[in-house]
Amino acid sequence: MTIIAGMGPETGSGVGVLLRGWRERRRLSQLQLALLADSSARHISFVENGRARPSQEMVLRLAEHLDIPVRERNTLLLAAGYAPHYPEKQLDDPAMDALRSGMERLLASHDPYPALVVDGTFRVLAANRSLGMLLAGVAPHLLEPPLNAMRITLHPEGLAPLIVNLRQWRRHLLERMEQQVGLVRSEPLRALLDEVGAYPDPVGGAADDGADDDATALFPFALPLRIAFGGRVLSFLSTITTFNTPMDVTVSELALEAFLPADAETVAFLQAAVGPER
Repeated sequence: MTIIAGMGPETGSGVGVLLRGWRERRRLSQLQLALLADSSARHISFVENGRARPSQEMVLRLAEHLDIPVRERNTLLLAAGYAPHYPEKQLDDPAMDALRSGMERLLASHDPYPALVVDGTFRVLAANRSLGMLLAGVAPHLLEPPLNAMRITLHPEGLAPLIVNLRQWRRHLLERMEQQVGLVRSEPLRALLDEVGAYPDPVGGAADDGADDDATALFPFALPLRIAFGGRVLSFLSTITTFNTPMDVTVSELALEAFLPADAETVAFLQAAVGPER
């Protein structure tokens, strides 16, 4: 495995505005949230209207019941006048040694099938040998650090010309990014979505008018990623793994994406090209 090297929060009573936005996003009434958080609808109303300042414990309790991302929980605390509760260590911090080792083992064990680890802005932090092989035809400027998974996949000089069902896969990735933007107030993530959403369709690529229909007919149970490579079409199903109950901002935003072979031909090719399963 190879390790590859927002908007400002509101302050004071602004925590009420943020909490109301999250509550409405979760489609909960003030009474429903109060019952979940062992509070009262009156107190929730006062907090949202800026008439009451919630305690640090209440902010964290509400954030938990609203399933708010860890980074945004710190934003809520700052808006309420408290210090951030969750640290944000860099992945190369010695305290992260065990986590890095675990990711290395996971990625290595997934060979000969592609797998990578990305952060909250889809920056590639680590990848296994199989993924490196599939990126052989990507333009060099897209492989300069910091690598970005969305840019590499959808750029006309990246994997896009090789993706047989590009229209489907592009739509899937853009929807995934839009969901992420809706959860975290991140200007870099919004800028990335605007960038990759404006990429033109690659000229002379592998996609054709019937590719999406073919993919749906062949794999009715999940959307595959189908890549033309080595004179054949490799088919993968994508799975995403995140950490349960993270207590660090960096860890909360890590995602390990592993691609499972969707047919026997893909299994045979990758085992021959990269090596046998471990």
